[in-house]
Amino acid sequence: MSIRLTPLVVTALISLLIASQPARAETTLLNVSYDVSRELYKDINPGFIAAWKTKSGETLTLNQSHGGSSKQAGAVIGGLEADVITMNQSPDIDILVNNGLVAPDWRKRLPNDAAPYTTTTVFLVRKGNPKAIKDWSDLTREGLQVIVPNPKTSGNGRYTYLAAWGYALNKSGNEAAAKDFVAKLFANVPVLDGGGRGATTTFTQRGIGDVLVTFENEAVLLDKELGGDQFDIVYPSLSIEAAAPVAVVDKVADKRGTRRQAEAYLQYLFSPEGQEVIAKHHFRPRNESILAKYAARFPAIKTFTVEDRLGGWEAVQKTHFADGGIYDQIILTKR
Repeated sequence: MSIRLTPLVVTALISLLIASQPARAETTLLNVSYDVSRELYKDINPGFIAAWKTKSGETLTLNQSHGGSSKQAGAVIGGLEADVITMNQSPDIDILVNNGLVAPDWRKRLPNDAAPYTTTTVFLVRKGNPKAIKDWSDLTREGLQVIVPNPKTSGNGRYTYLAAWGYALNKSGNEAAAKDFVAKLFANVPVLDGGGRGATTTFTQRGIGDVLVTFENEAVLLDKELGGDQFDIVYPSLSIEAAAPVAVVDKVADKRGTRRQAEAYLQYLFSPEGQEVIAKHHFRPRNESILAKYAARFPAIKTFTVEDRLGGWEAVQKTHFADGGIYDQIILTKR
């Protein structure tokens, strides 16, 4: 005997079946990043969300957290559940490796040692450059005020310190002279903010300092945002290349079930679409054709890397930034 169901009964059964299924929550990702990348990722995220929706049908929400890079790495170690970490220096990812949060092979998972772009360290000065600041040697002049974030908590500050060290080493050829040079520079630093954005606020809003030493993209952004009539950008004769590495925080992504989305997010940074956004924010993209397209944004500047000039990050961390290292000695002398 067959049973015929009325349309009303069929509708009721379908509604009951749907109601019995667990609701699928919208997936969220947290990108923990450094201070001066916030505007970049605000523009990156909508493009990736749309691309992922097209590919998978899934709706994503991307959240951001920003601060001094080393502080941010410490927050992840302390329990902040980052699905991905996007830093401005590799030590702030390597420390997560040491704490069992990121796999040791993170550099090999993406192109260019997992760094989708680079930037470099430049000077932002008051309009007209009233103190005639042209190169690193000018930053050691008596009476000059230099604004830079704390190298102990900020990758931006660490790159400034190392750029100055490399410049002095190139001039003098010996580390004693380099130490003396960097000590003179930091003697001119009136306040050490925790991150790059804090240093920017000190210089631009509080009006403290004659020069802000910061990443190229931050200097350009500030000049544009404030109308181009308050500041000038000065490119020194030698600076440092700052590669910005990224990684999935494996322990968190596996716990939350977001590995697939997190990996796709980082891969998107290397895509033509992602590289276009990177270039528009005045970070130097890895894609050669896109870099050429935006060449006018990136003046030629002689640079060196931590690896080729200073012995690599492990040596730098131990010699300069470990407790009791050269940086601590310099600051102790300053006090």
